[in-house]
Amino acid sequence: MNNMDFIAIGAKLGLYFVPFLFALCFHEYAHGVVAHWLGDDTAKNAGRLSMNPLSHSDPLGTWALPIMSILLGLPFFGWGRPVPVNERNLNNRRWGMFFVAFAGPLSNIFLAVVGTFLLAIAMVYAQRSGGGEMYITFLTVFLQINMFLAIFNLIPIHPLDGGKVIAPFLPLEWNRWLEENEGILGIALVMFIFTAGRVLAIPVGFAVSHLYSLSQSIAIAIG
Repeated sequence: MNNMDFIAIGAKLGLYFVPFLFALCFHEYAHGVVAHWLGDDTAKNAGRLSMNPLSHSDPLGTWALPIMSILLGLPFFGWGRPVPVNERNLNNRRWGMFFVAFAGPLSNIFLAVVGTFLLAIAMVYAQRSGGGEMYITFLTVFLQINMFLAIFNLIPIHPLDGGKVIAPFLPLEWNRWLEENEGILGIALVMFIFTAGRVLAIPVGFAVSHLYSLSQSIAIAIG
C-alpha cells in the first residue's frame, strides 16, 4: 500500500467517520445533560458529560464496525455506549425518561439544522469563489448522518430512544417487561439489523432522503 492509498483511506474516514463520531458523542452527551438538568447525576458522576469520544464509544459499535463498513463499502451502521440514567433520581420518573430519551434524537436534529445553515454559507462561497465543493460534500454527509441517527433512534422499539419516548403512553406492566428484557431486546435488534436490516433501511433511508432534499432546498433559499 503506497502513500496515495493511505491518503485516500484517511480522506474517506475523515469524510464519513469523523462526522459520525461527533454526532454520536453529541447524541450521548445530550442524554446525560438532560438527565442532569432533571435531577439525575449518574452520567455526570460517571464522567459522561463530555464530548470526549472515549467517554461514549463502544469498541465494536463505534470503532470496528463503522470503520470496516466505510473502508469496505458496506452498509454503514454503528452505535455508542448508552449513557447511564437512574430513573429514581429524576424529578418526574414518568416523564423524566421521556425527555432524557428524546434529547438524543433532538440533538441530532439540532445539528442538522446547524448543518443546513452552514451548507447555505458553503453554497454561497462556492458560487462566489468557484470552489468550496469539499465543504459542501462534508456538510452533505454531516446532514445525512445526523438525520439518520435522529430518525433511526426514534423508531419506537426497545432499546432505541423511541422505545423510551413512547413509554409514558404504554401500560405499566408493558414498560416493566421491556425494561427487564432490554438487554435481550438489544441483542435481538442487532441480529435483526444484520440479517434483515433492509426492512428498516428502506423507510429510514426514504425519510432521510426527503429530509435532506428539504434541508438542501432551505439552504438554497437562505443562500
